[in-house]
Amino acid sequence: MIGLFLGDTDFSEIVLSKIKKQNIEYFIIDFSKKNKFKKDKHSFKISIGKFGAIINLIKQKKCKKVLFAGKILKPDFSSLRLDLKGIFYMPSVIRAAKIGDAAIIKSIIKILNNEGIKVISSIFFNPELSLKKGNYSKIKPNKQDIISIKKGRAFFSKTKSLDHIQALVIKGNKILAKEGREGTKKMLAKLKKKSEGILIKLPKRKQDLRMDLPTIGLHTLKDIKKYGLRGVVLQSKKNIFLDKAKCIKFANKNNIFIHII
Repeated sequence: MIGLFLGDTDFSEIVLSKIKKQNIEYFIIDFSKKNKFKKDKHSFKISIGKFGAIINLIKQKKCKKVLFAGKILKPDFSSLRLDLKGIFYMPSVIRAAKIGDAAIIKSIIKILNNEGIKVISSIFFNPELSLKKGNYSKIKPNKQDIISIKKGRAFFSKTKSLDHIQALVIKGNKILAKEGREGTKKMLAKLKKKSEGILIKLPKRKQDLRMDLPTIGLHTLKDIKKYGLRGVVLQSKKNIFLDKAKCIKFANKNNIFIHII
């Protein structure tokens, strides 16, 4: 039995689909904004403030392991109804919320650990979504791109585990854009057309790799083309790559490189 904390984005549905195909017993705690899993008979909609109810459900199901998948938005704390464990744990979650969304999930993981519940990697059942080291497109990074990659790696090596930056656009030694709390798409929208930089998405230093892994998909590749970027760089086995076959086909058609370091 596996417990699934599922939020928004296609990734949560991909994880659920794989678990169903493998006939693994599961239940869902639906943290999506619009209760997207309500038609699943194994789904439960429980507020983040009801920690007692969440933990009781997990223990009732005799579940020892859970995973997080999909984007889980910061709740409106002022409107939350709390049970007794919610009252006990919520101050730590509110403190974490001031740092960022990733910090909220990290605080929940800590709470679950305190209750004897293990959190496993979000791609535990979907290792195929994480690519190994190599070049996955016909075109490869050139000398300037290699300089950009080194600059990006140096930047991420200095970031903290709870920083919200997971992506940069770099051209040579110059950082053209940094990802904010709003995500990669809005960062790219601030670029000038034909920027000729590269998109680098890497885990932060000491990032908890059980959740919030850097993710790209076909929409990202289309934005790379739109803003004239040369390619994208990800970290081997520390990323989520959606629509892999479609992305590679699109990259080859549009002279974009996909490079995994």
